[in-house]
Amino acid sequence: MKKRPVVVVTRRLPDVVETRLRELFDTRLNLEDKPLSREELTEAVRVADVLVPTITDEIDAALLEQAGPGLKLIANFGNGVDNIDVQAAVARGITVTNTPGVLTEDTADMTMALIMAVARRITEGARVIPDGEWSGWSPTWMLGRRITGKRLGIVGMGRIGQALARRARAFGLSIHYHNRRHVAPKIEAELEATYWESLDQMLARMDIVSVNCPHTPATYHLLSARRLKLMKPDAILVNTARGEIIDEGALTKLIESGAIAGAGLDVFEEEPAVNPRLVRLAKQGKVVLLPHMGSATREGRVAMGEKVIVNIKAFIDGHKPPDRVLPSML
Repeated sequence: MKKRPVVVVTRRLPDVVETRLRELFDTRLNLEDKPLSREELTEAVRVADVLVPTITDEIDAALLEQAGPGLKLIANFGNGVDNIDVQAAVARGITVTNTPGVLTEDTADMTMALIMAVARRITEGARVIPDGEWSGWSPTWMLGRRITGKRLGIVGMGRIGQALARRARAFGLSIHYHNRRHVAPKIEAELEATYWESLDQMLARMDIVSVNCPHTPATYHLLSARRLKLMKPDAILVNTARGEIIDEGALTKLIESGAIAGAGLDVFEEEPAVNPRLVRLAKQGKVVLLPHMGSATREGRVAMGEKVIVNIKAFIDGHKPPDRVLPSML
């Protein structure tokens, strides 16, 4: 009987996914669902034939140097791979895969929800009644901002950016975008989207800016202090991509000073730590902070797990995994 590959999973996954993994492979699960320590990750790469990490696991070159000879596949449970040194992995003959596409609709839903929450002060309003602070309706109280007719600038017009644009059009927003290149003419026409080659020029003209690009070395602090200062004082910024894309310290200062009206953030530079100044702004109603919930649906997590299984099965069977990631793609 052929020996089953050892698959080490670093976090709890949906039960149906874990069950199938155990049926197919010699699977080692993390039943406590606590992030593995560096020492535990080191032991995992030493014994695993396949490692299934998540975005909270830093799989860098130093860790990969400790890998045992059996480790040939890193099947990331996540859309991005910024937690993995893909170049170092490939140099060691280790294939890397991810789970693209399955989180598109969920993340676009949450991005639209954050836009609405910031513009219409939804989280502030949701606290009033439980806190016993509502004394009745008033014509000038808790006034937000209408989003219909406003300009939305999307930074990164991939699957999620396009899904957001479709939702935003239904709310009457005008769609603008900055991307490495134009999207297909058919999609641009369908979305009635305006392309900006210059991110600086787009930022200066938008009422709402949404970050939907991947985190790569090229996009680290893409929205730098200089670029954030280009935004209009009444503009709002939403980020459901990665915290590192925005200079979080600069954004905080600009919101505190009134140079930017507000923000909706689902991701942070130092997750799970959140800047205390951002927390203070949230209590003041100037920002909405969510605990990285953008893709958190049961359907999405199961679909991610299914992709992980398909990638592992294809690799073990001698085929090229469908979601292989190469350094040239980053």
